[in-house]
Amino acid sequence: MAKKRLLITGGAGFIGSNFIRHLLTKYDGCRITNLDKLTYCGNLENLKDAAKNKRYKFVKGDIADDKLVRRLVKGCDIIINFAAETHVDRSITDPHSFVRTNVFGTHTLLEAARASGIERFIQISTDEVYGSIERGSFKETDPLLPNSPYSAAKAGGDLLARSYFITFKLPVIITRSSNNFGPYQYPEKVIPLFITNAIENKRLPLYADGMNVRDWLFVLDNCEAIDMVLHKGRPGEIYNIGGGTEITNLRLTHAILDMLGKSRSLIKFVNDRPGHDKRYSLDIAKISALGWRPGRDFESSLKATVNWYIANERWWRRLVKCGKNVPAWNAARGAGSRQR
Repeated sequence: MAKKRLLITGGAGFIGSNFIRHLLTKYDGCRITNLDKLTYCGNLENLKDAAKNKRYKFVKGDIADDKLVRRLVKGCDIIINFAAETHVDRSITDPHSFVRTNVFGTHTLLEAARASGIERFIQISTDEVYGSIERGSFKETDPLLPNSPYSAAKAGGDLLARSYFITFKLPVIITRSSNNFGPYQYPEKVIPLFITNAIENKRLPLYADGMNVRDWLFVLDNCEAIDMVLHKGRPGEIYNIGGGTEITNLRLTHAILDMLGKSRSLIKFVNDRPGHDKRYSLDIAKISALGWRPGRDFESSLKATVNWYIANERWWRRLVKCGKNVPAWNAARGAGSRQR
């Protein structure tokens, strides 16, 4: 990694910005180009500390822009594709943009990578492509059964990436992580939404009975896992990355309110969203064999995240003030809820 040149797409977003910071801190010689369209959830303030680093460069642009992508890929050793439309609620009202970015955009990157002879192409994906599971945990060999336009578009990108390994021998590796949380997460996702609403003594809109189960992964653990896959993963393989903490949304909400010293009466149960997956769970034996395990416990990581949002009110208040973080289909129901 010492002298590698990386193109990281979607690096101004939540996971991408944390990963760029991870690389710049850990590896002295790597050089990073961050390509990001800066949609509503892309935020250059997420990498304000990296902006003056001579080994880091930002380029505003779209991964579906073939000419731009080919220019940036030329001379790079590694592509890591974080760029995606990711929010389930938004995919219900605007599936087109999800297909354009998550499928066509991924195809544009794969074509440029094939033309340039990239050493590694890491496709960052999600556990949601598997669908919902009542018991047990999804393995990498399980079929893809996505239940939302978001997860279907991500599955489409994954399948394209796999096909480029099989057909063209492009060294593609796919990671699928469970729900991430931590600093710099846009305040439409459930944890930052509930933290910021509770700080302001606003209601916390919880879908249905709150019994949907998610496996939570602290973002820095995910960054370390992706780093390990980058170095030790085998081309053509898929690696699940799970946090090992499965809790209901109701229990999560209670934990956030308790940490902030707020009353549980702030919870407002709202109508469920269409196609809401009941439970996600990942088998992480494959990546564990590479030597990775989640290193941070959920409670202390959640507390650190709560404290980060308390200490960084200016960061999230500006985003909330923009008024772009309420999906239309949900706002029309008076819920204002934004949960993955």
